[in-house]
Amino acid sequence: MTVAPAALAAAQRTPAVHNRVLLVLVLAALLAAFTMPFVSVAPNRLVSGTGVALHALMSAGRHALWLPAALLLLAAFTPPARWLHAGVAIVGSLLLAGLLWLAGDEAARQSAALSALARVSLGGGFWLLALLSGLAAADAVQRWQLSPTRQTLAWLCVLLPALLLLASGQPDALSLGKEYANRREVFNAAGWRHLQIVASALLPALAIGVPLGVAAARSKIFATPLMATLNVIQTVPSIALFALLIAPLGALAAALPGWGLQGIGLLPAAIGLTLYALLPIVHGTASGLAQVPASAIEAATGMGMTRRQMFWRVRVPLALPVLLSGLRVTTVQLIGLAVVAALIGAGGFGALVFQGLASSALDLVLLGVLPVVALAMAADAALGLLAAAMSRRSR
Repeated sequence: MTVAPAALAAAQRTPAVHNRVLLVLVLAALLAAFTMPFVSVAPNRLVSGTGVALHALMSAGRHALWLPAALLLLAAFTPPARWLHAGVAIVGSLLLAGLLWLAGDEAARQSAALSALARVSLGGGFWLLALLSGLAAADAVQRWQLSPTRQTLAWLCVLLPALLLLASGQPDALSLGKEYANRREVFNAAGWRHLQIVASALLPALAIGVPLGVAAARSKIFATPLMATLNVIQTVPSIALFALLIAPLGALAAALPGWGLQGIGLLPAAIGLTLYALLPIVHGTASGLAQVPASAIEAATGMGMTRRQMFWRVRVPLALPVLLSGLRVTTVQLIGLAVVAALIGAGGFGALVFQGLASSALDLVLLGVLPVVALAMAADAALGLLAAAMSRRSR
């Protein structure tokens, strides 16, 4: 079968798509830039804002933001290479910082043109564009095939321009920045309280869950009902579990008035979150101990190790990476669930979230949500690095 010369020439002229993921991300970003509100401008905090798309904000000096999109589009048709992945990560990082700069610059301009009461909120277009920029950078870092440590460092470099921009105070004119300025002390207190809630649940969960996991690994008869019970606890909604703890703890506080117990607040939140944290910790401990190779046990036996020595010198080091993976899941889960604990008076960032929902203040909701996301990402990255390091040591 012969191919017509004209068709062959047309096929040769058609550029090949080497990165379909990046192409889809760029096309979705362009669609969001022209159809979704990038920011919302309102004369004050009480009035609903008017959405403004990204293309409507472009003026002299701002058109440079189209350059990263053009570079990413060009990269989708470029053959893959390590330098290309590094370039895409850098461009995605600069685009993310550029979007934040544009929103802050527009907020400062609107405040000067209207009044100090004017509010410029981040719209859906900004969040979608920021997400797509982050996904483009994440895809490039993933294709770069770096070690876990270098991958984390690459991610820090991707976020560094945006973090430096935030530290400079340039986006402070945004409504989110004004909410933070008005509630700085409340925000800081909520942050410490959130960490306290997570720690008060994580430490008891480790103290209880690890021994239970060891016992489950040694006895299947004990493991079956234990895992079934912990699975049932996981199926109970968090707010329902907190509510179920209020009554017995309230009765206990009334019976022991001198102990400082309360039916609401930190105590029921810590108990409820501890119960939720037990399953991944117990499962990670039991799974880690169960997957220790039989050859390692035989070698330790041949060396004359006692059962205790075998446990601490062989089983625990080899099971530690899996245990850390369970701890990683548990920590991220607790950071998120601690938001719900604000409904029973535990405080934390959840208090800001529910105050914002009650007053229909989206920026106040974001002021509570964004640090929770940042804490979860930081904890996940830190524990991921620790698990990778332990895995290399156990090899």
